Amino acid sequence: MAAAIVQTASSIPAIHHEPIPESLVQYHPLHPTFGAEAIADFSSITPELVEEIKAGLAKTGLNDARHVEMSHLFGDLDDIAPFVGGLGQKNRLSSDYLFDVGNVNPDGTVMQPGGMRDLLLRCNYHFHADSAFNPRRAGISLLLAHELPPAGLGGDTEFADTRTAYEALPSERKEQIKDWVVCNSQLNCRRNANIDENGKLNPLLDTDEHRFGKHKLVQTHEPSGRTNLYIAAHAHHVEGMPIEEGQRELHELLTHAGSPEFTTKVQWKNIGDLGSYAGKYKRDLRRTTVHDSSIHAWGLNGEGATWRSGLD
Repeated sequence: MAAAIVQTASSIPAIHHEPIPESLVQYHPLHPTFGAEAIADFSSITPELVEEIKAGLAKTGLNDARHVEMSHLFGDLDDIAPFVGGLGQKNRLSSDYLFDVGNVNPDGTVMQPGGMRDLLLRCNYHFHADSAFNPRRAGISLLLAHELPPAGLGGDTEFADTRTAYEALPSERKEQIKDWVVCNSQLNCRRNANIDENGKLNPLLDTDEHRFGKHKLVQTHEPSGRTNLYIAAHAHHVEGMPIEEGQRELHELLTHAGSPEFTTKVQWKNIGDLGSYAGKYKRDLRRTTVHDSSIHAWGLNGEGATWRSGLD
């Protein structure tokens, strides 16, 4: 309880108890260093509620409209419109602010292995940071479950704590990588996710490389002040380093950051679960992406750049 000293009419000090406001969000830790399940009442979305959201949320009861409404309170949103228009894709969802990251086709059927949509989404099976390949990266991703496979049949989402992973590196390794600039490619992740057991690339993805989103590898996480590794499966090479050497270095760091001690797994339990596989069961997940607003948002790509990966 919070206590404050007040003056009464007789000038005798008295203790006045003021109850601490009840938290709008209840948290249950998922990992010793990061990650929590959070439960809240989403019947009324307010800025105060959004301020309390720091991790994944369960049983929100959100629909598409409220999902987008809440996401706008976090900041400017990315949208899928350039890809719908520029690549001739069909958006089966109700808003261009919703990215379709499930395994459902526009006609409602489950996508089949080997099709182009399946090949493109396989990158999601690897640790990745949303929009690292674009000039302005993502700051927050809000992933909402609309339809889930039966429990125990896969489809969980894993997260990696790259702050603790950085802290665990030897001092000499930290010194070595402190100024590295990583060139990130969406196509690189898709290619690596579609190499068969013989080491051959699926010919559907044997295309020319496109431009890279450049970001510093070692950064400060502004809210906590801690240093982290900004690395994921989109990392293609290190600027100024021979390609093969840089890729070996990045693979080693990515493997380190994905070690069990730095990762946690979120199991999707209920339709309406919000978090920040292809098969015979539907997995309908829809994501909103809030643009990063930190000092690192634009990386080394030029603030205000308008190009988009895969379109330019």
